[in-house]
Amino acid sequence: MRQAVIKRTTAETDIFLKLDLDGTGKYRINTDCGFFNHMLELFSKHSGFDLEINCAGDSEVDFHHTVEDVGISLGKAFKDALGDKKGIFRYADIILPMDEALILCAVDISGRSCLNFAADFPENYKIGDYDAELTEEFMSAFVRSSEITLHIKKLEGSNNHHIAEGIFKALARTLKNAAAIDEKNRDVLPSTKGGL
Repeated sequence: MRQAVIKRTTAETDIFLKLDLDGTGKYRINTDCGFFNHMLELFSKHSGFDLEINCAGDSEVDFHHTVEDVGISLGKAFKDALGDKKGIFRYADIILPMDEALILCAVDISGRSCLNFAADFPENYKIGDYDAELTEEFMSAFVRSSEITLHIKKLEGSNNHHIAEGIFKALARTLKNAAAIDEKNRDVLPSTKGGL
């Protein structure tokens, strides 16, 4: 059972998160930030991961802590749910279109945290009540706690909603494929090091 439950409480956020890597893309998301909810819902749908998140954060300040701490929690859950990582494909990539936006995403479930994020948004740009720059903050937090290598590059795009949505969908699809079990090598760790 590749599942994990994370409970994380700080002075800024109180988070309950449940993840099932072998689900069907069912979700129940509440972060008090409408656009961020939307991004996490489509992440669940396009990854096929079942995802439950309830986050009470200091939204009277802004949504920075909410987005970052959910990223930390989801990354930790992803790492925990993978277990010993035997049988996973490990690598995956996609070039994903979202209307005029085109996003490249590649992942290595490597045990090493590395983010290369090249998808700029206009400074101080909001999508609903969500600061577009928080997309990179989420990815950075997720990568640190999941200990993966992640490359995201905007190849094309002018609509910031489409760019952000393309990024979350591309992440979902690459993680789905990288975390999938290779039936021919179900008991094999995909590394010559003996550990990931």
